[in-house]
Amino acid sequence: MALPAQAAAPGLSLSGRFVQGGFALGRTAPRAALDLDGTAVGNASADGLFVIGFDRDAGPTSVLTVSTEDGSASHEAAIAPGSFDIQRIDGLPDNQVKPEDPALLERIAAEGARKAVGFASVADLDDFQTGFILPLEGARRSARFGGQRILNGEPRRPHYGVDLAAPVGAPVRAPAAGLVVFAETGLHFEGGLILIDHGQGLITAYLHLSKILLSAGTKLNQGQLIGAVGQEGRATGPHLCWRMKWHGRNLDPALMVGAVSPRP
Repeated sequence: MALPAQAAAPGLSLSGRFVQGGFALGRTAPRAALDLDGTAVGNASADGLFVIGFDRDAGPTSVLTVSTEDGSASHEAAIAPGSFDIQRIDGLPDNQVKPEDPALLERIAAEGARKAVGFASVADLDDFQTGFILPLEGARRSARFGGQRILNGEPRRPHYGVDLAAPVGAPVRAPAAGLVVFAETGLHFEGGLILIDHGQGLITAYLHLSKILLSAGTKLNQGQLIGAVGQEGRATGPHLCWRMKWHGRNLDPALMVGAVSPRP
């Protein structure tokens, strides 16, 4: 009498930057459920690929569990502390630091609600797997990710982006393939803003654009022209602020440049 086959736990491989603001790219069973630190964060792709992120303020350890009908596998990773500087910016208009006008506050709230929808996107894609390039060629990095901001002498929240200084009109390109989930000009803080979902909720943002060349719903290829550098919104000079979020966690997009998913 043959015995029933014993279920096998899914395999799990990870590679990435295990640091505050970092990430991991992984491979496991197709469509395996993913849980990070006790929170369900979706499923691996049909090819078993996935991405996870570690917030700027992530704790010293993080536990990933992948599950299928046949079992589960877990991995506990040590998360190294980040190194974050102090960034002082003076000369900003008062309404860009402490807006008080009721009509302006209403506008800011409405813009925030629309942006939140874009940041909540979780496209069934794995465009993150082939690695990222810089969205601006030859730009000077004028501010690092994670620095504590002091605006007009007022302590504010950390800077969740990488600032790349370049002339107004310099071309901005998609650093990886993805789906445009938000594209608007004239926002109070961001000016022109594009959000791209590269799959599974890995969102990159492009702030202060002077020109936007596409609309929400556009499917992009890596290197495709998306807009132009500007000085719109809360900015003291022309630059691109490049940000990355994953399920509400703020990541350092510069760490993604050149990273590729584990091979089978």
